[in-house]
Amino acid sequence: MSAEAGLKRWHAVIEGGSSPAALAAIIHEDAVFHSPVVHTPQAGRAIVVAYLAAAGKTLGNDSFTYVREVVDGDTAVLEFTTELDDTHVNGIDIITFDNAGMIKDFKVMVRPLKAVNKVWEMMAAQLAAGSA
Repeated sequence: MSAEAGLKRWHAVIEGGSSPAALAAIIHEDAVFHSPVVHTPQAGRAIVVAYLAAAGKTLGNDSFTYVREVVDGDTAVLEFTTELDDTHVNGIDIITFDNAGMIKDFKVMVRPLKAVNKVWEMMAAQLAAGSA
């Protein structure tokens, strides 16, 4: 299965609110998440789902939009923009899919520095709330 098929599933999940159950259905059990603010890659479906669900609550507001997509083989690169409080966020999701269309690697990059700091602050709050 190509990245295009997996990407359709990804868009359906985020458009549906990025629920943990829906995310778990498209994340490979050995998936890895690369955060823009955490040095160590986060491995395993449960932690990847936790990060992506928190990101959905943090970034997935009415201003969130993907502005560009590039798909090649098993990988998709998606550029996004959103507003968090008074901060403009510009970022990239690099998603690699396995042969079954499951997400096996998810890397997020964010700019500018003010946006990185805002994302870190808001994601930390979401992750703390999710683990409480």
